[in-house]
Amino acid sequence: MLRSFHPLGWFWLLHVAGQFSPATGKEIDVARYRERVKSMFYHAYDNYLNNAFPYDELRPLTCDGQDTWGSFSLTLIDALDTLLILGNVSEFQRVVGVLQEDVNFDIDVNVSVFETNIRVVGGLLSAHLLSKKAGVEVEVGWPCSGPLLRMAEDAARKLLPAFQTPTGMPYGTVNLLHGVNPGETPVTCTAGIGTFIVEFATLSHLTGDSVFEDVARKALKTLWKNRSDIGLVGNHVDVVTAKWVAQDAGIGAGVDSYFEYLVKGAILLQDEDLMSMFLDYNNALKNYTKFDDWYLWVQMYKGTVSMPVFQSLEAYWPGLQSLIGDIDSAMRTFLNYYTVWKQFGGLPEFYNIPQGYTVEKREGYPLRPELIESAMYLYRATQDPTLLELGRDVVESIEKISKVDCGFATIKDLRDHRLDNRMESFFLAETVKYLYLLFDPDNFIHNNGSSFDVVLTPYGECILGAGGFIFNTEAHPIDPAALHCCRRQKEEQWEVDNLIRELYTLKRSKKITFTRTLNNGEGGPQKDSADTSSESCKGQTRSTLKGKRKIPLLSCPSQSFNSKLAVLGQVFLDNT
Repeated sequence: MLRSFHPLGWFWLLHVAGQFSPATGKEIDVARYRERVKSMFYHAYDNYLNNAFPYDELRPLTCDGQDTWGSFSLTLIDALDTLLILGNVSEFQRVVGVLQEDVNFDIDVNVSVFETNIRVVGGLLSAHLLSKKAGVEVEVGWPCSGPLLRMAEDAARKLLPAFQTPTGMPYGTVNLLHGVNPGETPVTCTAGIGTFIVEFATLSHLTGDSVFEDVARKALKTLWKNRSDIGLVGNHVDVVTAKWVAQDAGIGAGVDSYFEYLVKGAILLQDEDLMSMFLDYNNALKNYTKFDDWYLWVQMYKGTVSMPVFQSLEAYWPGLQSLIGDIDSAMRTFLNYYTVWKQFGGLPEFYNIPQGYTVEKREGYPLRPELIESAMYLYRATQDPTLLELGRDVVESIEKISKVDCGFATIKDLRDHRLDNRMESFFLAETVKYLYLLFDPDNFIHNNGSSFDVVLTPYGECILGAGGFIFNTEAHPIDPAALHCCRRQKEEQWEVDNLIRELYTLKRSKKITFTRTLNNGEGGPQKDSADTSSESCKGQTRSTLKGKRKIPLLSCPSQSFNSKLAVLGQVFLDNT
């Protein structure tokens, strides 16, 4: 078991209206900022619906829409579980119906395998598992069946041809109708190879088809096998030959969510091998890339510094460290990143650490969520008011700089606050969601196991909604208990269920207290005798499947598919 790897204090609840800030000498009004974040969401969401739907994204400066990642009405999919987290059940229900009617994956479109997985597959899976909580009338057999699950499976199957390579590592792009295009480049970023286990394992467990988890595991194993002698991986690799094309090693763009998914996959699946891989990488990263609580880029075979920069995508790292219990180190690194935010009112895409300033042509801030994500995790673990200060600063900065009549615009240059005509879907999927959860300690996502539902499935009773949600890298929460709902139980487990039914009967007549262990003792909650309902139970529980985040967001550089790779491993180029 991996109990020692769970986030410290993840289930601590804070029942206060505000927190005193030593830095300002004032109390941060948590409730007021929570409402301001909700207003931010609806300003962006309503403008997307009014001006951009059914396109993928809103263009806030021209008040229209554009397709960016495949013509999926992507912002609607990405925002769906955020609606429920904000408490909007009716809109969640409406959007579920819209998606079932309007979204089609049988289209002749080239898509990013990585982005389609984290945004579309992840978003649909999360919404499927949250449907009952949102009051959607679920079909018989849920959560092992349902229209959103079938949509997620359909989308994932469209991605499977990308994994048909000699190494098992996927191509970066696939055509939804025709598979991998002839002449497709075999060069894929590391994150684009190692960021599937959360969604694909969930799919396999819910549908009973192991192919998804199998291909995700094979890709992870191939990356692990091809790490350097000093334990590092590069930035881009040839998926046919397994030759490293870009040999810069670090924790940021092109690599980040690979490390994230080793940790989250380990927690979700209780997989010690995945955690062992990450811990080995973590030691190598400390030895070769960490300097004064910053993480630099180094040559993967030699460990020599190649780029002394901090990227905004790296800001997920303190949150990931909190998941393995390394809180002190996480806070020190977080505070480094927070100083950059204070300097500019946002995180530039690249920040030159020795010079203490932005990097040319990388001065923008597309409203990324990673630093907020880390703040949310660390606040659950520490309740340090400094983390609420970051949330306050983010709200004030985004509203002041980025808010326009039709939504929130990407900041093209943090030096002069020029704006760009784009609002990426992750703004509603991640940035707003993590901000809201930072200021909403009683949200159901933070459930400490004191309440849960017992759901009857074709394979027996199942516990859901007890907390410990695992966020994919697009911040779509996955209920880890759901992975145990849809597998045929062993004969011995049926015997245990029969015994428990007898105990239920005894409980009703004598009101005794009993403990029930699900899934052969793997992380099942304990139920108190005070609740006699067979539909939902409330009592003191303890989940061993505690998890986090996400993520972050775009783990591969935000570039069009035909972006070029420069020589000497400098893969971070402008859009072409």
